[in-house]
Amino acid sequence: MAVWGSGDPRWIVEQRADGTNVNNWHWTERDVSGWSSERLRQLLLAVKVDGPEGTAAITDVNKLDGEASINNRKGKLFFFYEWTLRANWLGTSCNGVKFRGTVDVANLSDENDMDDLDISVSLCKDQPNTPLLDLMKKRGVPEVRRVLGQYVHQLKSEFSQGMILPTTDQPKPHQPPPVQKNQKSSAPRCSSSPAPSPTGIRISTCSFKLEETFQTSPDELYRTFISQEFVQVFTRSAAEVDGRRGGRFQMLDGSVCGEFTNLVPDRRIEMRWRFRTWPSEHYATISLQLEDRGDDTQLIMDCRGVPVGEEDATREGWRRFYFHAIKQTFGY
Repeated sequence: MAVWGSGDPRWIVEQRADGTNVNNWHWTERDVSGWSSERLRQLLLAVKVDGPEGTAAITDVNKLDGEASINNRKGKLFFFYEWTLRANWLGTSCNGVKFRGTVDVANLSDENDMDDLDISVSLCKDQPNTPLLDLMKKRGVPEVRRVLGQYVHQLKSEFSQGMILPTTDQPKPHQPPPVQKNQKSSAPRCSSSPAPSPTGIRISTCSFKLEETFQTSPDELYRTFISQEFVQVFTRSAAEVDGRRGGRFQMLDGSVCGEFTNLVPDRRIEMRWRFRTWPSEHYATISLQLEDRGDDTQLIMDCRGVPVGEEDATREGWRRFYFHAIKQTFGY
């Protein structure tokens, strides 16, 4: 046995808070198949192209087979992903005639460059020929290639964080200087004092506002947020929603839960809302104001009490999993 302090440093357990994989010598692996599957669906469902022929958009992903993982060995990251995809697209000609087709990707993997992806577009067998097929081939295929490249980039950036751990002799990352009170910032405003939570833990919180326009009436949009059936459709997952004052809700595989605190039909929705990674029993206060503008509805969201450090993820989550999902699903 080596004398303490004189052995191979790659095997010495340093005094660290985590005490794992010192100097990144051992093989570690992170399975990101679940995140990849969900992210690929989100990116593909956002594909939409327009042209003189009309419009075409991917409406659903009916085949998504494969896996993805990130591996760390000796401080180097290795990315493995292999997917076979099939999506359905819907085209609408200038005179309103609709056509359906499919998009197939057979070789999305770490072994192929993005330019080498085999992406094929076709019409369903019962569909007559249409210029919209050429639109999907000329403009839809590059857009599909772009979003798949976006997935690979996010896989290698967002989900590689934390795979390589710092060692004791590495300097601590530079911390940006605190923002002075008299400086103006576009970031959400933070509360001047920490907010108490029901568990007695005091945490700092912040607030932000969002505005979004929906091409529908206030009553339809109101029903979309409080109806269990509608919520399950636009979140594409099981949900429990009791759409009345004091009624509770849970959605997105339990990631989000809360309670409706006040409901003014077709005009206003107020709720206590939390994400499951937040401090225990801490809720944000959210109000959704619906304003009828004739041809559309303006939604004004006021969100207060979000834990500091969670504001960007919360804002982006509402845009992606609520607003954009509702528009994509219902055509609002």
